[in-house]
Amino acid sequence: MSLVKEPSLHAVDTLDDLDAVVCLIPEDQRPLQGGNGFVDWRLCGALSRALIDGFFTGAPGEKLLMPSDERIAPAKVFAVGLGASRTVTTLGLEHAVTASLAMLEKVKAEHIAITVPLLPQLDAVAVGGVLSRALVAKWKAGRVVVLGDPSIAP
Repeated sequence: MSLVKEPSLHAVDTLDDLDAVVCLIPEDQRPLQGGNGFVDWRLCGALSRALIDGFFTGAPGEKLLMPSDERIAPAKVFAVGLGASRTVTTLGLEHAVTASLAMLEKVKAEHIAITVPLLPQLDAVAVGGVLSRALVAKWKAGRVVVLGDPSIAP
């Protein structure tokens, strides 16, 4: 089952009983915005520090796993690079989501959250279609919470 929530601190604070959060991070959105920004806030800037240090840049195909240190309910936080937000295509978004699912399966996550940032090149219908194909149809393990614009509901 999938649920789309408007990104907020409250939404991040209510991610109870989830195993992991995936933050889809564009390489050109600084400071982090939307769900990514709220997750980063609760992690006391850990994602931002990884970006500032150049340890993670948000380039396509880039992945990072970090512990939440109990600052949010899910124990694992994955950052997945999308590339430049203005150039992300539906195929690029689908690749990032599919790569995220492969990582989540390896760590045996069942109930997950995923942040979907605003992507200027893609409208809500396109993003919702990608989420339906790559996330809802393939993630049979458990519950999915999407932190993003509610109009992208798959």
